[in-house]
Amino acid sequence: MKPAVTSELYWLVLTTLMTGLFWVPYILQRVQDRGLWTALSEPQGSVHTESHWARRMMRAHQNAIENLVIFATLVLMLQATGNGTATTAMACMVYFFARATHFVVYTLAVPLLRPLSFFIGFFAQLALALTLLGALA
Repeated sequence: MKPAVTSELYWLVLTTLMTGLFWVPYILQRVQDRGLWTALSEPQGSVHTESHWARRMMRAHQNAIENLVIFATLVLMLQATGNGTATTAMACMVYFFARATHFVVYTLAVPLLRPLSFFIGFFAQLALALTLLGALA
């Protein structure tokens, strides 16, 4: 019998998959800018694109990876302790959409929406942490 996938784990899987695909557009742009051989043969990964949007996308991807470590840890701790609630399920869904929005607005250099989407994701993580600490029901 397979264990049920909780809402929190569902959103963690989607967030991980989304983060894992964020590299595709900027690598394709790098190939277009520099050519396939140059883009793939440089061993240090220091071949950069000339496109400002692609460089911003790379930074957004790095930020998503850094925050995924925190989000995943919190979700897995909720799963291990059985402390998931409707609030934590909602926080995980909000986190997913906040990170997707952050990626897009960072790439497009939209002022104000980038930090706003980041903070929404942060507060979703905070809700998970406070639930684990017993400060949020």
